[in-house]
Formats: sequence, structure tokens, C-alpha cells
Amino acid sequence: MALEQRNFQSTYVRELETPEAPRKQPRIRPSRKVFSVGEKFLFVLFSTILVLFSTMILHTQAQINDTNREVQLIGNEITETSKQNMELSIQVKEKSTYERIWEKAKELGLNPNENNVKVVPGR
Repeated sequence: MALEQRNFQSTYVRELETPEAPRKQPRIRPSRKVFSVGEKFLFVLFSTILVLFSTMILHTQAQINDTNREVQLIGNEITETSKQNMELSIQVKEKSTYERIWEKAKELGLNPNENNVKVVPGR
């Protein structure tokens, strides 16, 4: 048997086993993306709607400003026209006096003839 034991002896040298601290196994986290596809879609949709409504509001405000400007211009034209009407009505009153009408009649060669005057009864 001794012979058999020799044959089976190996050149294996046993190493001293050192107690090792148990290694922490790294946690394998499931790879989670920052945003999922649905969240990205909702973000893009929300951004698009926000830009659309902002553009609509700005467009509406621009139209309101244009309309207000037109109203101001028309208001200025109305005040100018009313001033001109007042001036013209004053001129009409000045030119429709009895003395001025009498002078124009004399210039045109009209003479007062008492025989041609007919009195119309008042109402």
C-alpha cells in the first residue's frame, strides 16, 4: 500500500487558507432610463401645446393692437371732422346775415320793388 500511496501523491502544495471577508456582490440594478417613451411623448406633446397656445395668444394680442390703432386713427379723424363742421357752421352763420345777403343781391342787380312783394300768410 505504501507503494500505492506514493504513486498517488501529487505535487500539489496546499496553500494556507486565509479567511477572506465576504465580498459584497455588486447590486445589479435594472437599467432604468431617465424618461420612458411615454413620458417623452407626453413632454413633447405638452411642449407643442404650450408653444401653440403661446403663439395663438401673441397673434391675438397683435390683432387687438392693430384694431386699437385703427380705432384711435378713426377717433382722430372724427374729431378733425367735427372741428371742421363746427368751423363751417360758424362760417354759414356769418355769411347768412341779412346785411350780407342784401349786399350780394345788389351786386347781382336785384332791386327791391315793393309792388312785386307778396305777403304769404303765416302758418
